[in-house]
Amino acid sequence: MENQTFDPTTVIPKAEAADLNFYYSSFHALKQINMIVPEKKVTSLIGPSGCGKTTLLRCFNRMHDLYPGNRYEGSIWIDSDTNILSRKVDPIEVRMRISMVFQKPNPFPKSIYENIAYGLRVRGEKNRRLIDEKIESSLKDAALWNEVKDRLNESAYDLSGGQQQRLCIARALVADPEIVLFDEPTSALDPIATASIEELIARLKEKVTILIVTHSMQQAARFSDYTAFMYLGELVEFGRTKDIFEQPIRKETEDYISGRIG
Repeated sequence: MENQTFDPTTVIPKAEAADLNFYYSSFHALKQINMIVPEKKVTSLIGPSGCGKTTLLRCFNRMHDLYPGNRYEGSIWIDSDTNILSRKVDPIEVRMRISMVFQKPNPFPKSIYENIAYGLRVRGEKNRRLIDEKIESSLKDAALWNEVKDRLNESAYDLSGGQQQRLCIARALVADPEIVLFDEPTSALDPIATASIEELIARLKEKVTILIVTHSMQQAARFSDYTAFMYLGELVEFGRTKDIFEQPIRKETEDYISGRIG
């Protein structure tokens, strides 16, 4: 892998994959991934379909543990002191620190209030005042509070697609995660809702570290600080987004950016 030139003293890694390999049974899906995720920045994963973007994303909160036969090698460090792939680390604790927003909005068949309260209740929180405060705060962070503050007891299914996705973002934020993973969060949305989510993600980096998979190079260029280009399960190039798009080092990156591959 090629790293673009950037000053490591100005980049604080929140997470770092080191010699990471991942296997779906016998299929070697990720090959020797070494990559940092800078703290309180937006890092985009780009590359053609099937290159391993979502597979890598899901390693960061051990989603692959939910399916038999999957296997990790190597490590993913959080704050340089916790290898979240260690068998000593509880994957449930990992998912409290690293939450995820999926490709399609997936609200629970509950009220708007209970959708967001769910994560707090799972952690054993029973203080109603605290739950109310956290719900309001997370809905404000997700730019949804003004639209739903008088509808909290209504079904989440009554919301539009864009509102449902922002509800899922609020649900991901309510437990104060350190990192939020986004798997193509706007692919099922119309252009207006997409723009709203993009603006929201750009603001969220003031509070959390963000790692996002996107099929849209234009989207990556619009709001990400760093970009990683993946191809055939390998991390080909990583660097500042501006450098990746304007001065790529590797020919494969240039070919993808220009549309010759993908």
